[in-house]
Formats: sequence, C-alpha cells, structure tokens
Amino acid sequence: MAAGNRPTREQMRLLRRLAAERGQTFAYPSTGREASREIRRLLKTKRSHRSDVAADRAAVDREAREALDGAIVRPEEIQGYGSSASWRRAS
Repeated sequence: MAAGNRPTREQMRLLRRLAAERGQTFAYPSTGREASREIRRLLKTKRSHRSDVAADRAAVDREAREALDGAIVRPEEIQGYGSSASWRRAS
C-alpha cells in the first residue's frame, strides 16, 4: 500500500473495534500505512475485560454529565413563569 493512500473502511472498522475491545483510543490515521501500524500496535495489547470497558464508559459519561450540570437553570435562579420569567437578583 502506498504511503499517500487514505485508510480503507475495513482498516478504520478494525481500528475502532480493536480500540473498543482494548479500552484504548487511537489517533485518526491519515494514511493506510499509519492505520496498519496502529492496528499492529492494538493487536499487541491485551483485551480489556468487558466489565472494565463498561466501567470506564460509565465513568466518562458521569464526568460529562457533571461538567454540564453547571449550565442547568435551577428553579431558585429564576422568578416568574413563561414569557415573564426573569433571573433572580443575587441578595
């Protein structure tokens, strides 16, 4: 495979599957050669146990939700209803 070729769909599909099975991430390859190198790297690593992968995903989801909590409008921050609602003034 020439160095300038883009990764194939099959390579990208395999990369995503291997990364998910091993609980790892990968840099998106710009060439087929880079994709092959990343595939070989992932194949050398040990598969993660499903429960470990699930726990990692749950932790990432929890952290993402917690990060968004600061943007939630809470009832004690507003007054009024509908189009007449406004922000409460800090006392």
